[in-house]
Amino acid sequence: MAGQSRSQEFGGDRKKGQSVLGPIERQFIDWAVPKLPQWMRSWQLTLFTTVWSAGVIFFGWLAADNRVWLFGMSAMVFGQWLTDSFDGTLGRTRGEGLVKWGFFMDHFLDTVFSGAVVIGYSFLAPGGSGFLFSLLLLVTMAMMALSFLSFAATNEFQIAHHGIGPTEIRISYIVLNLLLFFTGYDIIWWGLPVVLAGNVIVMVKLAWDTHKELWAIDKAALAAGDR
Repeated sequence: MAGQSRSQEFGGDRKKGQSVLGPIERQFIDWAVPKLPQWMRSWQLTLFTTVWSAGVIFFGWLAADNRVWLFGMSAMVFGQWLTDSFDGTLGRTRGEGLVKWGFFMDHFLDTVFSGAVVIGYSFLAPGGSGFLFSLLLLVTMAMMALSFLSFAATNEFQIAHHGIGPTEIRISYIVLNLLLFFTGYDIIWWGLPVVLAGNVIVMVKLAWDTHKELWAIDKAALAAGDR
């Protein structure tokens, strides 16, 4: 019965995988969260992603005419990292108990933010690249769905793959904005297909790895007579 109870525990608050910057990020979060004001709640930080999502689209639209607004997009990415990093630890530290709500809303809004980033960059692209951005948005949403479906099947939430996690991806957005600011938007002509192809390769690899893992789990359960 103990093993059965353990298997039914919610695993969404126990992340699997370690990113390259994870240990440094963890030290910063543990240092900063106790310094947050007492009136602040984890759910407030979680819902702030709606602001960052709207902001990244808005600043992307403005940046189409003036590259200086790319820094506004970067600020939105940084703000989303900050609130997304703090909310879970703040909730646990102060005993708020919003474990399943926090998992649901946090990652739902992460998905919204990921889509908003793609939309924000679509304003910067030369004409004729709308179809590629539509494909990139599709692949982005598919990878988020892959992560959640894998969690539903295994009760293990994989937060990083091969040392790359959400923090590293956010840093890549900021680096990209700096590159676009100094070089202009012409690189999107060749850069967008490269980014799309890279994302497709990653998606296929993750889907294949997940398929093999779940296949093995099902076959092992069948052999053990559990099914």
